[in-house]
Amino acid sequence: MTTSVVSIVYVNDAPAAARFYGDLLGMSPSFETPGYITFDLGPGADLAVWSGQFEDLSADVPRTSEVCLAIDSGPDEVNAIFKQWQSKGVTILQEPHDAGFGLTFLAADPDGNRIRVAPQG
Repeated sequence: MTTSVVSIVYVNDAPAAARFYGDLLGMSPSFETPGYITFDLGPGADLAVWSGQFEDLSADVPRTSEVCLAIDSGPDEVNAIFKQWQSKGVTILQEPHDAGFGLTFLAADPDGNRIRVAPQG
């Protein structure tokens, strides 16, 4: 039986991507190799950045999935995270808006992978 679900984000430079995600998440990696780095997000959930699968990813290539950071507080927290990420120079794809399930916004990592901040369902 599966003990953990790992969401893998394909990147060009795993250490650089790990620094980016570590800064956004406020945590350090739980496992590191030169091309594969994971973050323990809690029981049964990990986030990994991997540079061994695809080389020379372009931020211009459309992505079909997202990493969603589900927060357990309200719209004020979504707005606070949005402002914090803006001040760090994170690429914002959609500013905060109501998407029917609550206030959300969409950002991108340096490789063009999408990151959504949304309320926990």
